[in-house]
Amino acid sequence: MGSLSQVDQEKQQPHAVFVPYPAQGHISPMLKLAKLFHHKGFHITFVNTEYNHRRLLKSRGPNSLDGLPDFHFRAIPDGLPPSDGNSTQHVPSLCYSTSHNCLTPLCNLISEINSSGGAPPVSCIIGDGVMTFTVFAAQQFGIPIATFWTASACGCLGYMQYAKLVEKGLVPFKDENFLTNGDLETTIEWIPPMEKIRLRDIPSFIRTTDKDDIMLNFFIQELETLPKANAIIMNTFDSLEHHVLEALSSKLPPIYPIGPINSLVAESIQEQEVIDIRSNLWNEQSECMEWLDSQQPKSVVYVNFGSITVMSPQHLVEFAWGLANSGKAFLWIVRPDLVEGKTAMLPAEFVAETEGRGMLGNWCNQEEVLKHPSVGGFLTHSGWNSTMESIVGGVAMISWPFFAEQQTNCRYCKTEWGNGLEIESDVKREDVEKLVRELMDGEKGKHIRRNAKEWKRKAEEACKLGGTSFTNLDRVISEILLPNNFQK
Repeated sequence: MGSLSQVDQEKQQPHAVFVPYPAQGHISPMLKLAKLFHHKGFHITFVNTEYNHRRLLKSRGPNSLDGLPDFHFRAIPDGLPPSDGNSTQHVPSLCYSTSHNCLTPLCNLISEINSSGGAPPVSCIIGDGVMTFTVFAAQQFGIPIATFWTASACGCLGYMQYAKLVEKGLVPFKDENFLTNGDLETTIEWIPPMEKIRLRDIPSFIRTTDKDDIMLNFFIQELETLPKANAIIMNTFDSLEHHVLEALSSKLPPIYPIGPINSLVAESIQEQEVIDIRSNLWNEQSECMEWLDSQQPKSVVYVNFGSITVMSPQHLVEFAWGLANSGKAFLWIVRPDLVEGKTAMLPAEFVAETEGRGMLGNWCNQEEVLKHPSVGGFLTHSGWNSTMESIVGGVAMISWPFFAEQQTNCRYCKTEWGNGLEIESDVKREDVEKLVRELMDGEKGKHIRRNAKEWKRKAEEACKLGGTSFTNLDRVISEILLPNNFQK
């Protein structure tokens, strides 16, 4: 390449546009994937919504999105009314709005990039698995698209059943009392390899009595479009979800599992200026890590329900007293918007009771926390990033799934992978106490912790040079995304 002029080199550099769904749990893995592509020689344009672009500038500082000469941040409108909020937007409104309003602004942005001459022309798109309007954008420009499914493969297979569940009359539910009358216990026999899966384990947006429910129909629509992509990249690894990936491969374009993506990034990227490009929409508190440094090995229960979960004030109190009564040290991340419709407030008696063995924070660097030697267990909502980060840290889990495919992830942790326990949805302090003690000290807990260690080993194996995830990243680029391989 030494003899090529700068202009020719620029023309030859592939240029990938990344479009995450506008929530923390999607932006974080998508940014990691963008870093991996940058490491492989791609020019990157990372497209947030204007709302989240503003939040990132607020949390990370005014120069945080300056990027690098070949790593740019751009923004498009999400179609919702303007807002200066600092929390995740209303999910159904966001899903409806992005799927109806974002295609034209994205196409306009790509046209502007292509005509400006300031960067190589866009040669491919990496769109979020639930932003499938990106598939139509790629078709308009005649360029390849890989869809990045940021959730679990088992979650994807669950969503793929929505249309059939409606067709068979199982969904929407006929009776308003479906949460309590046993309807969710109905088992389904026709989703190999998900043997005897219950409706309660299927991603939660089926839980409606309304055939026009926004989320139910959004997922039916997105999963109908997903097979139109040229490839599907997944943040999982082959040995973890082998049978599910096999089942999906007969229904979808070529699938490239490249997870756990945080391990792949750690294995591949050493350049500090790339590591420093971050995506946290909340400020991280360094005191959390300092506090963990003062604790005994494997003694702390880490509690974090992610960026979207909300709970009732009563559930918050039950979790608090369950943790207090367990006698264990804990680090609990309590987002200000964790309680539905109000600021999260913990009882003063609980704070007094746990002084010295509990640390409360607003947000932290979860990847680092889960790798910390003091952390012995994780009370989680079973979001996929949290599940993967837990696997990377070798930490066993107690799951309290909130919504989406968290119910499916929880079932797999408990019954397939053996690295987690489950709290019933109606939280009681005595159950929290019992499960925390079981996980940290019990016989069953010992077995679960052993499994967690083994999954950590397998995850590391997948991301090492020659491992399945390491190899799949190179394969999706060379087989699908480099321009000379793409036939219009």
